[in-house]
Amino acid sequence: MQTAMTPQVAGSAMHSSIVGRRVGGSPATQGARLGREARVVVRADASRKPKSRGESGGTKDQKGRWRGMDEDISDDQQDIARGRLMVDSLFQGATGLDGTHNAVLSSAEYLATAARSFNNIEDGYYISPAFLDKITIHIAKNFMELPKIKVPLILGIWGGKGQGKTFQANLAFKKLGIAPIVMSAGELESGNAGEPAKLIRQRYREASDTIAKGKMCALFINDLDAGAGRMGDTTQYTVNNQMVNATLMNIADNPTNVQLPGVYTQEEIPRVPIICTGNDFSTLYAPLIRDGRMEKYYWNPTREDRIGVCMGIFQEDKVNRGQVEKLVDAFPGQSIDFFGALRARVYDDKVRDWVEDLGMENLGKRLVNSKEGKVTFEKPEMTYETLLKYGNLLVDEQDNVKRVQLADSYLSGAALAGKSGTSIPEAYAEK
Repeated sequence: MQTAMTPQVAGSAMHSSIVGRRVGGSPATQGARLGREARVVVRADASRKPKSRGESGGTKDQKGRWRGMDEDISDDQQDIARGRLMVDSLFQGATGLDGTHNAVLSSAEYLATAARSFNNIEDGYYISPAFLDKITIHIAKNFMELPKIKVPLILGIWGGKGQGKTFQANLAFKKLGIAPIVMSAGELESGNAGEPAKLIRQRYREASDTIAKGKMCALFINDLDAGAGRMGDTTQYTVNNQMVNATLMNIADNPTNVQLPGVYTQEEIPRVPIICTGNDFSTLYAPLIRDGRMEKYYWNPTREDRIGVCMGIFQEDKVNRGQVEKLVDAFPGQSIDFFGALRARVYDDKVRDWVEDLGMENLGKRLVNSKEGKVTFEKPEMTYETLLKYGNLLVDEQDNVKRVQLADSYLSGAALAGKSGTSIPEAYAEK
């Protein structure tokens, strides 16, 4: 029957075997050899300590540059991506190519790309006080626990086209220090049934995880009516439209119990306020926009709002407030984005002169992958007369779209060239 020896007994026994061994050679050689062997025994005894809990199947007690990956409990795909640049580049492929440190699977389930940052928006832009107040109050109420009060989860901001709803919301998010999870109308439809509803739940849970980590967040859906609404009788109503409306209704009713597809655990998560924009919410499913689920806000900028936004548009062009007021009053029926397009139109003459000097045949070489860098030229002078001239040109193009409706002629009468005025120049037709 064998008995286990302790490290001290084993060390002493080994020491005895070394001492009792017959050693040949001179006394100096024998002493040096015995000294080396004794040091080896001492080191072996010191290393023979009991295994820690981590070494015997528990968590690793790893220290060094790979410690972060040992402590990480996320999925393998993210671990592969995090290991990049931690070994010599000879042993890993470039990004996008096959290599040992490239994630095989890259999808919305693993990589969060919906978070939006507004660091690229410079300060100095105008925020409507009424717009900012509405978003601030809605977000604050959703993070409070008010007694016996049901706060609508969704804030629907709707209004005319080009009135700056999305940009004003972005400015408000930046003012409040919120990096929202963003969705667009194009993500509310898919070739696979149920994918948009699944994506809404994933984005909502992603925003909820951000809040659970101690940072304020929200879910921002752009142009909800374009993705989930019905634009007349000719719009096809798909199963995805139905499930998007039903999912938003379910989330609004149970904001702290949003399950991912295939998961049925009862888990309470932080509440996430939802803000969506659109042009006409009457196209949405009526039970979705009822007052208990969605708080509606009609955004119709006042004259002061329009002037404030235009001051931000022309802030680098030395256009004073008096000129901006006259310009806004000259085009009262235009949306706010009209003035942004007007500013871009003023640069046409500068670009035309630059193209003539360069030559059209050299345009591609200069603009695409050029070693000369970006194209720069002096800013054009923007006076009230110049802005008014180009503004009238834009209005004329709008009138042409309204007046010359070729589709009606083509579809109703099957007009041929020369039979009607659709293909005849207007100057020739007036003769």
